[in-house]
Amino acid sequence: MPIFSLPGKYGIGCFGKEAYNFADSLKAAGQTYWQILPLGPAGYGDSPYQSFSTFAGNPYYIDIESFPETVLPKKIRNSFDFGKDSSKVDYGRLYEGRLELLYHAYQVENYCGLEKEYPEFEPFCRENDFWLSDYALFMSIKEDKGGLPWYEWEKGLRDHDEKALEPLRSRLGDRIRFHKWLQFRFHSQWKALKDYANKLGIRFIGDLPIYVSYDSSDVWASPELFAMDGERRPRWVAGVPPDAFSATGQLWGNPVYDWGYHERTGFGWWIKRIEKSFELVDMLRLDHFRGFDEYYCVPFGDPTAEGGHWEKGPGMKLFDAVKRKLGDKAIIAEDLGILTDSVRELLKESGYPGMKVLEFAFDPDGKSDYLPHHWIRNCVGYTGTHDNQTLSAWYGELSRAELRFMTDYMDLDPKDRSGWNDRMIRSVLGSTADTAIIPMGDWLGLGKEARINAPSTFGGNWTWRMDKKAFDRKLIKRMRHFSELYGRI
Repeated sequence: MPIFSLPGKYGIGCFGKEAYNFADSLKAAGQTYWQILPLGPAGYGDSPYQSFSTFAGNPYYIDIESFPETVLPKKIRNSFDFGKDSSKVDYGRLYEGRLELLYHAYQVENYCGLEKEYPEFEPFCRENDFWLSDYALFMSIKEDKGGLPWYEWEKGLRDHDEKALEPLRSRLGDRIRFHKWLQFRFHSQWKALKDYANKLGIRFIGDLPIYVSYDSSDVWASPELFAMDGERRPRWVAGVPPDAFSATGQLWGNPVYDWGYHERTGFGWWIKRIEKSFELVDMLRLDHFRGFDEYYCVPFGDPTAEGGHWEKGPGMKLFDAVKRKLGDKAIIAEDLGILTDSVRELLKESGYPGMKVLEFAFDPDGKSDYLPHHWIRNCVGYTGTHDNQTLSAWYGELSRAELRFMTDYMDLDPKDRSGWNDRMIRSVLGSTADTAIIPMGDWLGLGKEARINAPSTFGGNWTWRMDKKAFDRKLIKRMRHFSELYGRI
């Protein structure tokens, strides 16, 4: 259940009362995990996987209603139009008004004295200076440039030259402080929500994208981390090769890492990145786990992914370094897709649980590793993920052969779909998987309107929001009954 999918006012789910109500409902329903998507500020395509910083939080999640009337009067709050469709996030309207609304609150609090009102503000800025100063400067310059990506700024700014940056640090000082305040507010509110949920016995599962966005403060301020040329252009960008789903492959466009540099520096940046993630969540899903074994890289500027090739990743060197520094951490490996023997060996050696997705199981040949009778204990079972259709919509996309095999395997009535969703959910909860995660859209039995993301498409993703009355007593009772029935309380 993504944060943005929570109901509530002001256009997007946030860390407000609806988030606390959701945690309360999870507790009543006997649940112990709440899996979310990346919490970073969404960039290209509104995607949380294309963030302006791997360390920053999305300021849209700051609860507007947490500000008192003296700081943010209702008259000002209600003067912004965030759209009338409460079932969808309108990112265009958020972009036009959300930060302006928050800036008003910042101005009042800053005028009254931030350090006096929030003595923890300056310590937060010092503790996070390794990323926060560059990020706040990056966002301030981006605003000043009308949203242009950093690689289209004039050379001195593009190259992070201190002589070129110094005048902007002065001129944009107030906006820089504003962006630091936004991060302080984000982290404070998230910590309060996490503490509340943890006391209820609810643990958060976060998500760490393997790559960072080209247009990010990470790449702008630290190009040495990536395979870049002398003009700060990527030599290679990430993607996946052509397959049965795409004749030209997928071109993600993210710069790939200079793994040699990371190894020479003891994987220090990765250790900081994972350590910071575990300040925010209790368990972490590592996106695109295969890329740590081998990663596909495409020449920068190619129009498709067809001309790419595979390179060797860091493998266990990275995970050993993380373990030495941070100890054993609760990590889930996103090992979906076509796996090689070396990826399977890396997963086994790491000890991390992989993922099993029921929607991937029903190839009519009956040999899929995703069929529940192939699952092991050390895995996390799902009906589907944020990249899949909801169960109710997915049935209609199956071929006749797939549908026939699925109904036979699951012992379903082909002519009556009324009980199909519950049977699929039960099969995941009743499996050997140590952990079972069911997307909220599947618990609610929703159709394609509740799909979170359709990979390789642009626009209309990351927008679904739950109706505020949907998580009702009837659903709570059903979730709890199923969880008790299969020993998952």
